[in-house]
Amino acid sequence: MKKKADSDLSRFGKLAEYNRKRRFGVTPEPAGKLARAKERQLQFVVQKHRATRLHYDFRLEHDGVMLSWAVPKGPSLDPSVKRLAMQTEDHPIEYNEFEGVIPEGEYGGGTVMIWDRGTWEPEVEDVDRALTKGDLKFRLIGKKLRGSWVLVRTRERQWLLIKHRDEAASAVDITAAKPRSVVSRRTLSGIARSAGASPRQLAHAEEADRPPPARSR
Repeated sequence: MKKKADSDLSRFGKLAEYNRKRRFGVTPEPAGKLARAKERQLQFVVQKHRATRLHYDFRLEHDGVMLSWAVPKGPSLDPSVKRLAMQTEDHPIEYNEFEGVIPEGEYGGGTVMIWDRGTWEPEVEDVDRALTKGDLKFRLIGKKLRGSWVLVRTRERQWLLIKHRDEAASAVDITAAKPRSVVSRRTLSGIARSAGASPRQLAHAEEADRPPPARSR
């Protein structure tokens, strides 16, 4: 049976793993299909996601899908700070519009916010070659994240997200300074309430909304 199920999913190509992990009759996430690459500006999105733990899903459009990394502490504008970014399964481009709640018991169950979005430009001649090499340089044009960045692979599926030194670099903690959705202006708990989150999910969202404790000097 498993072999047949895997064969059925093969038609989704790069999105097979994404589809395998989800029950679309239960989760409101988009099923999505592999899109044709178009000659237009490439999209990026960062989704703030309180699942088992709070993290930020960083996604870059490439070859009809959204390449995806989970960044536990979120992006940093400080070039001296290297953020761990764990590569996850490719997502459909339709996922860029998803803001809501994944039900408890489902893969990634929790509240999802569109924290930032915009377009991106490769700073390499060949994106596939850069991904294979594990050194992808790019420029972001978003509401919160801008300027030049790099993703550097350190191990299989383990990368570092680093801001380059340019006019957009800053010591400001952007995740604390701008915690709300760029689409709805809501907090995680606001999204959770309106989407019918469970009491536990709402409590987790409220906890994630609290500002981090001030650092001692």
